[in-house]
Amino acid sequence: MSQPTRPRILVVDDELVIAATLASILDSQGFDAKAYTDAFEALKAARDKAPDLLICDVMMPSMSGIELAIEVQKFCDNCKVLLFSGQAATVDLLRVARAQGHDFELILKPIHPCDLLRRIQQAFDSVPQQA
Repeated sequence: MSQPTRPRILVVDDELVIAATLASILDSQGFDAKAYTDAFEALKAARDKAPDLLICDVMMPSMSGIELAIEVQKFCDNCKVLLFSGQAATVDLLRVARAQGHDFELILKPIHPCDLLRRIQQAFDSVPQQA
């Protein structure tokens, strides 16, 4: 009997401590979570194996989290996205993305791990069940 596959989550933050800590917490909760500090590396990983969920900081040096989410959803339209940020400028970036037809959920930093897990569960609960 095969084991059920664990939901694949990519955690992307340019701060290694944040990305690695979140991925570790998610792994301990039954997810297959991988941490990335570079958006382009995360994009390559998503192309290699599609994630179920992308958790991404909005403000990163190489590519914004919004740009990364849009790129991932071009080839993985079933991937859920949770963006997080501690900066007020994020609202303007989200407004531009929404004008282009992308509606991403924003989580403000800092977030308690229990609250993050609840938001992740809500994201997966909103996925229509396949027959």
